[in-house]
Amino acid sequence: MSDSARLRRLGRSVRFRAQLRAAARRATDALPPALQITVAAVAAYSIAHYLFGHPSPFVAVAVTITSLGLTRDARPRKVLDAALGVSIGIVLSELMVLVIGKGVWQVAIVLFVTLVIARAFSPNPAFAIAAAVQSAIVVIVPAQVGAVFTRSIDAVIAGVVALIATALIPRDPRRVAARDARLLFSAFHEALGGVVEALAIGTAPAAELALERLRRTQSLVDNWRSSLDTAVAVARISPWLRRYLPELTVQARVLTGADLASRHLRTVTRRVGVIVEKGMPRPNLAGVFGELANAIDLLGRELDDRTLAGSSRTALVDLAERLDPATLTPEGELRETLIVVLLRPLVVDLLVATGMPVDDARALLPKV
Repeated sequence: MSDSARLRRLGRSVRFRAQLRAAARRATDALPPALQITVAAVAAYSIAHYLFGHPSPFVAVAVTITSLGLTRDARPRKVLDAALGVSIGIVLSELMVLVIGKGVWQVAIVLFVTLVIARAFSPNPAFAIAAAVQSAIVVIVPAQVGAVFTRSIDAVIAGVVALIATALIPRDPRRVAARDARLLFSAFHEALGGVVEALAIGTAPAAELALERLRRTQSLVDNWRSSLDTAVAVARISPWLRRYLPELTVQARVLTGADLASRHLRTVTRRVGVIVEKGMPRPNLAGVFGELANAIDLLGRELDDRTLAGSSRTALVDLAERLDPATLTPEGELRETLIVVLLRPLVVDLLVATGMPVDDARALLPKV
C-alpha cells in the first residue's frame, strides 16, 4: 500500500472516530430532554384519555413533544410560545370546520387564515408554522368520536403539562451552560497562548492562528448566552433549581465580561500581528499577555471551583496596576504603546466580571 493510500485510510479512520464521538455526545446530551419529553407526553396522554375520556388523544402527545422539543433553548417562555402556537392552530381550525366543513378549498382557507392570525400573534415565524401544521391535521384527519373541540382540549392539556414538566422535570440546563463556559475559556486559553508565542519569538503565523481562534469565540459566546438564559429562566420557576440562581447570576456577569473580552482581544491580536511581521520578539508584551492569559484562565476555573474565588481578581489587579505604556514600552514605539492602551479597557471589563465596581477598576490603572 502506498504512503498516500495509507494517509487517506488514516484520514478516513480519524474522521470516522470523530463522527462516532460526536454521535455519542449528541446521544448523551439528548438523554435528559428525551426523559422529560417521554414523561410529559405519557402524562398528557393519560390525562386526556383517562381523566377526560378521549379515545385517542394523539394531539395531546404531539403538542407536548412539539412544545418541549430537543432544542438548546428550553426557556419556559419558548415552551409557552410553542404550546400557544399549536393550540391556536387547532382551535381556529376546529371553529372553521364547524362553519365551512371539510374539503380541498376548506384546507386552503383554514391554512391561510391560521397563518395570518398566528403571524399577528407572534413575531416568531415558527409560531405561525406550528399553528398551520396543526390546523391542517385537524382539517384533513378524521375527527374522533366525542365532544366538539376534543382536540382543542387535548392541546390545552399538552401545553399545561409541558410547562409543568419544564418546572418539575427540568433538564438541568446548568450543566449545558457550564460546558459552554468551559469551551469558551478553553478557546481563550489556546488563542492567548498563540499571542504569547507570537510576541515571545516574533512570529506572525502564531498571531494569525490566534486571531482565527478568537474569531470563532463569538459563536461560543452566543451558545453560552443561550444556554445560560435557559438555565436562569428554568431556575426561576423550578423548585429544584431555584437555589442555583446566585450561581447563575455570577455566570451571567462573567459572560458579559467574556463577551467584551472576546471583542477586545480580536482587536488587540490584529495589532500584535502587525508588530511581529518583521520577526522581532517583544518579551515585555509577551509577559503582559502571559499574565492576562493566566487571569482569564482563573476567571473560567472559578465558575467550576469556588475555592478559587477571588484569584482572578488578584491577578487582574496586579496586571491593571502595571499597565503603564511608558513603563512597558520604554522605547516609546507607537504600535507597542497602542497595544498597552488597548489592554487597559479589556482588563477593566474583566475586573467588572469578577464583581468589582467599574469605577474602582478604572482607578487601578496608572495615569497616562
